[in-house]
Amino acid sequence: MNPRLFAGSMMSYLYNAHVGTLPSRRMRQAFLRAYLGGLGAGATVQMGCRFLNGRKIFLGDRTVVNFSCLLDGRQYAIRTGHDVSIGPEASILTLGHDPQSSEFGDRGGDVVIGNHVWIAYRAIILPNVHLGDGVVVAAGAVVTRSCEPYTIVGGCPAKVIGQRSTDLTYTLEYAPWLM
Repeated sequence: MNPRLFAGSMMSYLYNAHVGTLPSRRMRQAFLRAYLGGLGAGATVQMGCRFLNGRKIFLGDRTVVNFSCLLDGRQYAIRTGHDVSIGPEASILTLGHDPQSSEFGDRGGDVVIGNHVWIAYRAIILPNVHLGDGVVVAAGAVVTRSCEPYTIVGGCPAKVIGQRSTDLTYTLEYAPWLM
């Protein structure tokens, strides 16, 4: 087995099975600084989140990843801007299977998330999607294609259901003690 692949697999296992369940945000943050491709200033990851190949996951400044999320960086990257809120149990996927492939082949692509994006509870972002600045993804939505800046999308598959104000000046500072 390739030593880098083995090391990455061990890091994923350690975080997903042990470190990610610790009620110490500082211990999780220290591990994530070594494990992820990038962890911006003030970014927080709550307990119970799972990462598949953290080396391809880059979280921007003050990104908040709520409890029990799945971020899949197995083959392609996930990149977030700043002040991004990823709601509980959301999934961001970069790899899947091609339904037209006779060999059940893989298909995927990077997921890029702009600044001030809000991904709500149990939303799913599929491979090769770009969410522009200020996008809101409604709870339970399944995003199958890229979204224009400041749109609000919802449904399965997600469709534009509204527009968001472009005057976003907030900064996220959410770091609960035991989460």
